[in-house]
Amino acid sequence: MGRAKKVVLAYSGGVDTSVCIPYLKNEWGVEEVITLAADLGQGEELGPIQKKALTAGASVSLVEDAMDSFVRDYAFPAIQANALYENRYPLSTALARPLIAKLLVEAAEKYGADAVAHGCTGKGNDQVRFDVSIAALNPNIKVLAPAREWGFDRPTAIEYGEKHGVPVPVKKSSPYSIDKNLLGRSVETGHLEDPWTEPLEEVYEMTKAIADTPDEPTYVEINFEKGIPVGLNGEAMDPVALVMKLNQLTGDNGVGRIDMLENRVVGIKSREIYEAPALLTLVHAHRDLESLTLTGDVTQYKRGIEESYGQMVYNGQWYSPLKSALDAFIVNTQEWVTGTVRVKLFKGNAVIVGRKSENSLYTEEMSTYGEEDQFDHKAAEGFIYIWGMSTRIWSGKHSS
Repeated sequence: MGRAKKVVLAYSGGVDTSVCIPYLKNEWGVEEVITLAADLGQGEELGPIQKKALTAGASVSLVEDAMDSFVRDYAFPAIQANALYENRYPLSTALARPLIAKLLVEAAEKYGADAVAHGCTGKGNDQVRFDVSIAALNPNIKVLAPAREWGFDRPTAIEYGEKHGVPVPVKKSSPYSIDKNLLGRSVETGHLEDPWTEPLEEVYEMTKAIADTPDEPTYVEINFEKGIPVGLNGEAMDPVALVMKLNQLTGDNGVGRIDMLENRVVGIKSREIYEAPALLTLVHAHRDLESLTLTGDVTQYKRGIEESYGQMVYNGQWYSPLKSALDAFIVNTQEWVTGTVRVKLFKGNAVIVGRKSENSLYTEEMSTYGEEDQFDHKAAEGFIYIWGMSTRIWSGKHSS
């Protein structure tokens, strides 16, 4: 099919992306396939994955350590935005896609490739995220998606790979489709396709079952500067170390499980299991700190922005003009969001039990009902009279 001569393929080491290598060469006439595996903290040793790509026919097998950028440039802005898709999912998987797209485009430029490729199918969200992000970064480069067109089921894909030198998976194939990175795990298929069925405990990896969590609460203080997490319990930490440590603390206490029916970009519903212990906790802690440091009108207006932001990240619009404009608004709101939030971790719950900031807008002498109260109660009557003026006028005109 001669669509491209040299292609950079997003590579995970799984069946689909491995089969993509010979498929691109034998079916579509690609002369050279360069694979790119991004280390986003998925916990796999990437050396064997790199070797597997070469065995399957790749001319070059790249491995990029992108963990720091992943947290600093993608997760932290999303935390500043309190981004939750459908008010539940903190976008742990979705946030990785614009970064991988960026790495693909950069590698294509470096190696003189005329196309990039991925192993996404035609039903999922990731195809949209990759294609749209790549087009935003380089509208002139071709995007190839073999798995969207070949029509193989999994056994046929494995058989095709075997014929062309792709090693057969050694262990029994998992019934689940799993994506994992430093920010969390997403799990689907298998028995999870029945929305009525409770997930088996084997689905989870980053979070303990409630029965296995400590019988005493764990307290953690999260330090923020301008909306960015910078430390735990007063100890400054780099972004990756902070997320790893908080994953451990929260996951050990059973925090961070999400079981939801979500609306995919392509219009179908999907039952998803997510684990995002640190990311979910950071979003809730950050939102709480904003309640202490932002004025009411900014906080309330920002909630609508956050919903739009979450939808754009989920829908693959990280590099869109609207998101860029919203980024400017969000960054401006974060100027005074500096302080500490204390979280109590216990039996699957992350409960915020304290917050403090030098920029706090809470004044005890105005809020107290004790004798230190400095609020002018007499001013309330005049305020209410003016505040309710339009309602009284309307009522006078329309009451029978």
